[in-house]
Amino acid sequence: MSDLFGKLKASLKENGRRIVFPEGLDERILTAASLLGTEGILVPVLVGDEEKIKQKARDVGVDIVNTEIIDPNNYDEFDEMVASFVERRKGKASEKDARKILLDENYFGTMLVYMNKADGLVSGAAHSTADTVRPALQIIKTKPGIKKTSGVFIMVREEEKYVFADCAINISPNSQDLAEIALASAETAELFDIDPRVAMLSFSTKGSAKSEETEKVAEAVAIAKESKPELVLDGEFQFDAAFVPSVAEKKAPDSVIKGDANVFVFPGLEAGNIGYKIAQRLGNFDAVGPILQGLNKPVNDLSRGCDSDDVYKLAIITAAQSL
Repeated sequence: MSDLFGKLKASLKENGRRIVFPEGLDERILTAASLLGTEGILVPVLVGDEEKIKQKARDVGVDIVNTEIIDPNNYDEFDEMVASFVERRKGKASEKDARKILLDENYFGTMLVYMNKADGLVSGAAHSTADTVRPALQIIKTKPGIKKTSGVFIMVREEEKYVFADCAINISPNSQDLAEIALASAETAELFDIDPRVAMLSFSTKGSAKSEETEKVAEAVAIAKESKPELVLDGEFQFDAAFVPSVAEKKAPDSVIKGDANVFVFPGLEAGNIGYKIAQRLGNFDAVGPILQGLNKPVNDLSRGCDSDDVYKLAIITAAQSL
């Protein structure tokens, strides 16, 4: 796992990225922020009451001298933030609404990122995925040409690294969604020094079965190839045909994927979520993520069952996404 983050940490130390943690009173957040700040990897920005955060840090026994604390109730640029939020919401929130909404730590933290006061945000240790993602979709929004955000895991076991998508967000993606997920996942792979070879998964390999489900994946392959023809991508594949060279030779001999795929796009959330957990629990892979893709600026969601090491790793990934 150290190799996965070694290059990222080295590059970040030269850039001084600022990452917002809306859950400034959470022990796991404070522990990770302390380490990140002490190591000089990034500048942790903790959201909340300054005295309460400092007292919590003393109680936990961590040093947060290398972090920044911003209290929404005492923020000098709050009026500017309110005006920016009202403009961004385009009539969906009045000034009165904005002053109330922006006291919510996730909305406040997301606005810091939107206004370029920070480079990314990590939340979810004490909030639901919806509480973390909703402000990002309303304020930061998706990149041009991307209709939906998606969530991937980097699966790591010793020297092996793979990308699994979408395992976190889209329940039943259509062909266009799958194509977007594939292209975004290839970009995420490159962030981790993975030369992407993308397999679009199904229960069929190259037409061995015909159904709406398999044709959806085949159509997604065509859309993705048209959008980025230089990307090594193909499908539809059963997992063994995408991963095992001898099976690929029999089932898809003419494919650019020769049983050597390293980015796997699942046809739906059900399959993706089950797939990554099987690899994690039976295959002893570390699952790093979920990493959210497709947003104009990086926002990432922790599991409420996370530990401080999960926070530390996801913060590094979030900062790296902003480079």
